[in-house]
Amino acid sequence: MVLEKDAESDSRMTMESLKKNADFKKCYESGRSFVNRHLVLYMCGNGLDRNRIGISVSKKVGNSVVRHRVRRLIKEACRLHEAELRKGLDLVIVARVRAKETGFFTIERSLLHLADKSGIRISESRSDEKSND
Repeated sequence: MVLEKDAESDSRMTMESLKKNADFKKCYESGRSFVNRHLVLYMCGNGLDRNRIGISVSKKVGNSVVRHRVRRLIKEACRLHEAELRKGLDLVIVARVRAKETGFFTIERSLLHLADKSGIRISESRSDEKSND
């Protein structure tokens, strides 16, 4: 029983985070960028079978509490929708100043908008569509 649970946890997709400054610079300099009101997405290939995510929140956004909150919101939106994204990419997500005034659903919509705009989203979720009840 324990072995089955471990096998399931290994099969879950997990995105790594970008940690090295050189990886961030590679995305900034040689990658493509896409912008909306709340976020900027930089993307480039990484030659791996998984995505790596880097999140950057400038001091212009606010104090450390505000910056960390924005970072958590972006990270959670990425986690929820990682199965919908193409693999083999380094993604750097930069929060713009307006991101501090928004909630989770706005950040999530902004991230999905950028994923659609950049062409890295492979399947659209039913939760985005409004049903006519």
